[in-house]
Amino acid sequence: MGFTCGLVGLPNAGKSTLFTALTGADTLIAPYPFSTLKPRKGVVAVPDDRLDRLAAALKPAKVTPAHLEVMDIAGLVEGASRGEGLGNQFLSHIRAVDALAHVARCFRAGDVPHVGGEPDPRRDTGIVNTELLLADLEVVERRLDKVKRVAKADPKAAGAELAFLERCRDALGRGTPVRALELAAADQAITRELGLLTAKPMCYVANVDRGDPASITLAEQLGAIGGAPVVTVDGKLESELTQLSPEEQRLFLAEWGLAESALVRLIKVGYRLLGLITFYTVVGEELRAWSLKDGATAVEAAGQIHSDMARGFVRAEVTRVADFLATPVWATLRERGLVKLEGRDYRVRNGDILTIRFAP
Repeated sequence: MGFTCGLVGLPNAGKSTLFTALTGADTLIAPYPFSTLKPRKGVVAVPDDRLDRLAAALKPAKVTPAHLEVMDIAGLVEGASRGEGLGNQFLSHIRAVDALAHVARCFRAGDVPHVGGEPDPRRDTGIVNTELLLADLEVVERRLDKVKRVAKADPKAAGAELAFLERCRDALGRGTPVRALELAAADQAITRELGLLTAKPMCYVANVDRGDPASITLAEQLGAIGGAPVVTVDGKLESELTQLSPEEQRLFLAEWGLAESALVRLIKVGYRLLGLITFYTVVGEELRAWSLKDGATAVEAAGQIHSDMARGFVRAEVTRVADFLATPVWATLRERGLVKLEGRDYRVRNGDILTIRFAP
């Protein structure tokens, strides 16, 4: 369990290169638009130092990290909502993702043509954001037609949804993404059901050439747009990392003055955008990492593991990763009062190790 991320951007922005850098998957990287002819999905383990240290202490037969799932689709062009290009054909494939990574080209390369002539982060991201707004507007208007018919027969049943959809329609028409609106829980459920793209948390990925100062300047322009965090990535450099051993990767990153890979930086931003924490379970011979909404309860964490655990929840035994690593013996932890018994309303903390007790 981790999160899913959809890559969007103009053609030749470097989405395929980023996809390779994140997933290590073999993929066609071509210097012409629309080389991505069908959606691609890659799954990669979330790097987790705490999980590694727990595995070293416990030596379980199986270690299961959280996972990042990446979906790549064809680039969007101006007029995609009217059928131009290919990207709009595949938007349905990313309507179910948790977050969007909007890849903006900030590198200059004569052998890789740009659909707009020269890279311009403000213009380029504006084109893609507009197409996402128009795609959502089409979805909302279709839903509005249906809800209006229901509201005529039963205004009370459909009134709240009708009001929310009209608010979405008006915002999208003004160029305001749905994520900028204040959303009640019921509103959020509707956005998830409809898969509204502009309701999803989003970050920009500035795809740069670290050897070109002008490229870094373009990335700074992207940061000045505001409204979303920016992850600066040299996609070509990062894709080379996938061919190296972990030790070689550390040396390679150090040579470029980078503390972490693009994968780690993007995952950290994704966790912040989605408000996720990590908890751990040890069941039998399996050590596993799970992602969970910050503020979620023990019974909600149990539901992440299995619905039967949530239904039959009795209590959770909770200890902290730091306490376990200092004293990796369960009996000693219990003697020292470092294993707490918590009820269903306990708020799970980042770095908790949970043992769920439940009645089958």
